[in-house]
Amino acid sequence: MLICGVDEAGRGPLAGSVVAAAVILPENHGIIGLNDSKKLSEKKRNLLYSLIKEKAIGYYIAEASVAEIDELNILQATFLAMSRAVLNLSVRPDEILIDGNKIPPQLSELNCRAIVGGDALVEAISAASILAKVTRDKQLLELDKTYPNYGFAKHKGYGTKIHLEAIMKYGVIENIHRTSFAPIKNAINCS
Repeated sequence: MLICGVDEAGRGPLAGSVVAAAVILPENHGIIGLNDSKKLSEKKRNLLYSLIKEKAIGYYIAEASVAEIDELNILQATFLAMSRAVLNLSVRPDEILIDGNKIPPQLSELNCRAIVGGDALVEAISAASILAKVTRDKQLLELDKTYPNYGFAKHKGYGTKIHLEAIMKYGVIENIHRTSFAPIKNAINCS
């Protein structure tokens, strides 16, 4: 039976896309240390990222853009990214296990189950969590090169004091900052 784990990264930040991954691991994958990506060091995540991609039966990493987040809302954009990840897998899973308490409506016709805290309980979801987080972090490191004044490499787009101060000083970046999020709306209204 092929089990697909699904998770996302980037629901809470003020900047960047939301990224989701779907992963099908072989039964005896031999990957040690799989866990919720937030509980792992960056070094460990990067090591596991490579192992997961190497050993997975199938995986797909998808995203929903800042424009989609602002148009749909973050929950619906997350569902969109998750469904894109699952529906683009090269291998069809028998069951899809999704981290959280809701199943994306786009996947309702498939054999899906939502598992609260699944990223720490189900290895395939842990693997998806790691692929999504590392991918999103890489995107923010690239953004940091283009916009060095904002500190994206440090805060990864989250609403830290440094990030909010940079927004007030340098402004909102179009198509990077989520204008539907209150701190960004406030910054636009203040300028």
